[in-house]
Amino acid sequence: MDFSKIKMVVSDMDGTLLNSNHQVSNRFFELFEALQEKQIQFVAASGRQYHSMVDKLKTIKDDVIFIAENGAFTKQKEHVLLTTPIDNTNVNKVLSALSNVRDAHPVLCCNNKAYANGNSQNFLDLLAEYYIEYEAVEDQTKINDEVLKVAIYHFENSEKHIYPAVKHFEGPLKVKISGTNWVDVSHKDAHKGYALDRLMQTYGLSADEVMVFGDYNNDLEMLQLSNYSFAMANSHPDVKKVAKFETSSNNDFGVEQILEQLI
Repeated sequence: MDFSKIKMVVSDMDGTLLNSNHQVSNRFFELFEALQEKQIQFVAASGRQYHSMVDKLKTIKDDVIFIAENGAFTKQKEHVLLTTPIDNTNVNKVLSALSNVRDAHPVLCCNNKAYANGNSQNFLDLLAEYYIEYEAVEDQTKINDEVLKVAIYHFENSEKHIYPAVKHFEGPLKVKISGTNWVDVSHKDAHKGYALDRLMQTYGLSADEVMVFGDYNNDLEMLQLSNYSFAMANSHPDVKKVAKFETSSNNDFGVEQILEQLI
């Protein structure tokens, strides 16, 4: 496989760059230095909050472009490159649709902070893994911050229990099953593919010059933009259908194996 034209590497985080313990490997950080030497730009693209992404990559944060909140927020160093919020009317419609769904845990993801319903301590304990800056509130409909995404968690399975309640928003909004336990609802243009497409235009890059890694349905649009798209072995079946190639699982250094070939 000829990787000689690659100028940008884009990777999802959970289930892709991060292992099952939500850790980035030392092996990746070593490979990152080699990417820098070759002047290959690295982009982290996640459904996570920007602050949470930076926390995972803090030693290299100044040299990474972050696509956060599933594409609703893009930042490079101190420069915000893109924000695509949802209007408050649609936010409240989503919250209303979830009000009768048992064990649904919505999070309003804003620029600087996330707001979670404070009814479940178990969920708040889990939330700390994904959100560095968050607050538990009694009434999410009273939040005045600009909302980038409504992320909804279910402890058992989001596709089975959450998606049916919000799938009718698809069209006016973007509805994505972003993990086993998460469904994300955002502006129709707030997805990783839209954010990456904007970056590719800014850098003047073609599909032959970008390498993309992903594992779940919120990665589909960005995988379609690259001729070097890789599904992880642990990927959702939809991702394996769209990606042009496959690599090992996130626990078996699937991203790192391909980066070694690239370098």
